[in-house]
Amino acid sequence: MPGRVAFTTDGEAKVQPATGPQAVVFDVGRVLIEWDLRHLFAPLIDDPGELDWFLTHVVTEEWHAQHDAGRPLAAMIAERKAQFPGHAALIDTYRERFLDSIPGPVPGTFALVERLAARGVPLFALTNFGAEFWPLYRAGEPRLRHFTDIVVSGDEGCCKPDPRIYAIAERRFGHPPAALLFVDDRPDNCAAAAARGWHTHLFTGAPELAARLVADGLL
Repeated sequence: MPGRVAFTTDGEAKVQPATGPQAVVFDVGRVLIEWDLRHLFAPLIDDPGELDWFLTHVVTEEWHAQHDAGRPLAAMIAERKAQFPGHAALIDTYRERFLDSIPGPVPGTFALVERLAARGVPLFALTNFGAEFWPLYRAGEPRLRHFTDIVVSGDEGCCKPDPRIYAIAERRFGHPPAALLFVDDRPDNCAAAAARGWHTHLFTGAPELAARLVADGLL
């Protein structure tokens, strides 16, 4: 993004370097796309109480996060089926139909991505996402073409808010921390980025993000 134009005492125009964020780094889950394990399993488990128990004891977000951190699915699945043999088929469904846990895009966020791309704003992503699931999702999402680079936790073996993954992103994205605006739905992830000098926006919806992008001169 260009800096602002100032004038010297003799009237010569001079471009001063911009001081605000110059590139935007998006989280993926719950910022660009909805994600909910309930969306996958609700059609398969009729009883609401049983569904709640299954999602808090068997296929849980905490267990799923092991794959985000780099643990292979085969080891996770085998271990979980040994712990809950009566739910083996449903545990296999988690691996076989994971994309069904993505109901669709978060309303309005991809439209902002399109507008930023049209303005030439550098776009990146930093996501906690399993290495074996990521290619399946990416193959069906053409709008990710707007992102110059995407750092995926499962590929790196560490997750947000671990400082190591932000350091990896800085090296890969090629921008200084002060030039990056990080958009994430979790306060701890934003705090970890801010500690490294990134600008941050805690995502609560596309309208609020649009206002922030306008305020920063990115839209």
